[in-house]
Amino acid sequence: MMRSTNRLLILISFLYLLLISTLHPAYAKAKLSINIAYLSLEQKILPQMSNLDAFVIDKGLKGAELGIADNNTTGEFTGQQFNLVKFIVPLEGSVVDTFNKDIANKFQYVIVNLNAEQLNTLADLPAAKNSLLFDVATLDDALRNEQCRSNVLHLLPNRAMRADALAQYMLKKRWSKWFLVIGTSPEDRLYAEALKRSAKRFGMKIVTEKTWQHTYDARKTTQSDIAVFTQVDDYDVLVVADEHSEFGEYLDYRTWLARPVIGTQGLIASAWHKTHEQWGAIQIQNRFKDKAGRWMEEQDYGAYLATRALGEAATRSLSSEIKLIKAYLLSPAFALNGYTGAPLSFRSWDGQLRMPVLLAAPRSLVAVAPIEGFLHPKTELDTLGYDQAESHCQWTPQ
Repeated sequence: MMRSTNRLLILISFLYLLLISTLHPAYAKAKLSINIAYLSLEQKILPQMSNLDAFVIDKGLKGAELGIADNNTTGEFTGQQFNLVKFIVPLEGSVVDTFNKDIANKFQYVIVNLNAEQLNTLADLPAAKNSLLFDVATLDDALRNEQCRSNVLHLLPNRAMRADALAQYMLKKRWSKWFLVIGTSPEDRLYAEALKRSAKRFGMKIVTEKTWQHTYDARKTTQSDIAVFTQVDDYDVLVVADEHSEFGEYLDYRTWLARPVIGTQGLIASAWHKTHEQWGAIQIQNRFKDKAGRWMEEQDYGAYLATRALGEAATRSLSSEIKLIKAYLLSPAFALNGYTGAPLSFRSWDGQLRMPVLLAAPRSLVAVAPIEGFLHPKTELDTLGYDQAESHCQWTPQ
């Protein structure tokens, strides 16, 4: 039944595009080119905690390329041509110099695969004021709140959305007593703050909180330090904040009490995961693997959504003009298929893409948030992260 429905939707979409391409005079003209820049920094290969996970040097780029290919399939009928030009800045180079020299005044649309500080530095450049930046890498809540920028749209769920997704699932399972373990990096502390916010929001109780300060040599820690470290009062679930995977992978099966591990390891919250196969996801998973020779990573998914969002807006607005494109992207009419069970759209108050969040174990998809039963007056997707009344973002879309 699902396959028949998908085939019917594809046929309807094809007939719609064929009809408008026949009736609308714009399509009788030469193809309209829409140029997109992809900006990233060369990745430094860091020591791996495990030999099981190969270092992926091109996260993001392959997703953008797949999105461009899909856009141009539609563009055959709509008279539009989408072009992607990549700019990979060397480690010793400057992303600001690259943007000013090679991108400014040449590309209105820029997919940015950089960290939070670099992203806002670019967004604040005078040369970027007439550009639209698609952030496909950051998770920072501050970028969607007090540090938001009116020329930036965010494609991946921020930490608050991920923490809320986990909290909803734990509430459903009645795992209300948390043992929170936090790493020592700044990112770990940010994730921990998001988890604390979610615990308060959904009525959970953090019964114990500890910072992991042991050695990261697994041979020394896994059999002794973890057991001793986790000898605390009773709790329902161990919630871990370890974004760099320095110790979290070793917590499973080694804690003093037999409890599930959730957070950055164990059961994780993610925009995309290799175990996801529903709602047509298996097709895009396979197409990506054929193209890239590897699994799709979150940055790939974010970059794919960025190009597809542009393609959808350009098709519906019949334009490449940035004001029309941005207005459509932030309008209630915009809806994007993200292969996760619900149409995706941008929050008009902070530029964050509202989306379902996958809850996945290493080899299985466990649930998709929002969890059934969590309601919202406009859309259940806004039960994840900062709703409009909670937002500290001050920008007004233009």
